[in-house]
Amino acid sequence: MSSPVHPVDPAPVPPDDPAAVHPVDESRPLGRILLFGVQHVLVMAATPISAIFLMSATLRLSPGLTVDLLSAALLLSGIGSLVQSLGPWKFGPRLPFVMLPGGAPLVLFLSIAQQHGLRTATGAVLLTAAFTFLVLPLFARLLRFFPPLVIGTMIVIVGINLVKVGALLVTGQPGTPGFADPARLALAFATIALIVVFTRLLRGVLRQLAVLLGLVAGTALAYALGQVRLGSALSGQLIGLPRPLPFGAPVFDLLAALPLMLYSLASMAEATGQTVINAEAVGKDIDVRTDVPRTVRGDALTSLLGGCFGLPLMVTSGENIGIVRVTGVRSRYVTAAAGVVLVVLGFLTPVARAISVMPPAVVGGAAMVVFAVITVLGVQMLGRARLEDHTATVTCAVALALGLLPILVPGVYSGFPSGVRILLESGVAVGAFVAAGLNVVFHHLGRRAADTAGAVPAEAPGPAARA
Repeated sequence: MSSPVHPVDPAPVPPDDPAAVHPVDESRPLGRILLFGVQHVLVMAATPISAIFLMSATLRLSPGLTVDLLSAALLLSGIGSLVQSLGPWKFGPRLPFVMLPGGAPLVLFLSIAQQHGLRTATGAVLLTAAFTFLVLPLFARLLRFFPPLVIGTMIVIVGINLVKVGALLVTGQPGTPGFADPARLALAFATIALIVVFTRLLRGVLRQLAVLLGLVAGTALAYALGQVRLGSALSGQLIGLPRPLPFGAPVFDLLAALPLMLYSLASMAEATGQTVINAEAVGKDIDVRTDVPRTVRGDALTSLLGGCFGLPLMVTSGENIGIVRVTGVRSRYVTAAAGVVLVVLGFLTPVARAISVMPPAVVGGAAMVVFAVITVLGVQMLGRARLEDHTATVTCAVALALGLLPILVPGVYSGFPSGVRILLESGVAVGAFVAAGLNVVFHHLGRRAADTAGAVPAEAPGPAARA
């Protein structure tokens, strides 16, 4: 495992020194932890804010209800981050993770709400969280079919998909007014350049805060250019308390919840890859048979709580893994601090509004850098797979082709039925299942499995891939 880009933490703990503290478990001065936590929050805060604004616009929610949901999204993102980072009992892998709403679960939630109503959509979230707990023991038995070849392929797809998400924050959606505005592109490129400059010139803690400093400097530049309006951040009430069951008592409809329950299987596969790649980023040895289920339980618990506040499924995010790798700060207490900050923001509505006025081009520019690092981590994991083996090459190539298809060509499955289309349009899920399926075909079935049983493994072991 190569060291982070700018390592400041101690070297990984040698196995013969059990008394030493691993960098992922290392505590730091409170002031530094909070600064690093704020950096995580600023990079990922756009996701819950944009998710709630999309819900509000799509479902035509009232401004008061939108504020309640935004407070709940920040609060539950913080609680989920604390669960995953601190790992109480059997929940959370004790790795530097954050949790977010949005993505495919949000799209499914909106689809159910439009077809069956918001109360049924809330019931679907609660049913899916319970379903995840039920099927997790079976899924844990299948983790041996997810070696580094499969997970590395999945992480590459995750990284490319996230880079696209960051890029769309900069350009806007194709066909909308102002798409690819040169001024926004210039602001994003300026933010990226500022991050590079800070990384090159600064030392120590300041270098580790290069992403945060880039966001602040980019926002200051946007304000000087007249692209920031502070009026909305200064209005409204001071304290916002999330409202339980804002849409009324949930309605439980198994048929309506089926698409979301099927997606939860893909979400578990994605959580597998993110747990392994997070462990790779911090240099920690994990056992996927126990740590991956802890991640999934944390997802399910947070989603269960979020459903009680009208939110879509909450999922463990890979967005912060790039920050961990860029900064070299591996302590899980940093993302725990980010969780505390998010919980506080969930109650302080003016602060949440202040974050929301940060220009999307600035956030998108920083996000593109951070998310691209995730792609590099996937490539690094694939470097441990024996790609000179023709079957490994075919597995990786086919999974990348099918997984990237809906990302590179949006709407490619528009002619399929809605239930099938929702699953096929999740490039990460398609790539994961195709790679896992081909790995089973080539290495676990028939004559090929017998021929390779005594040969060199298809993947060299890594510090985080112990099964």
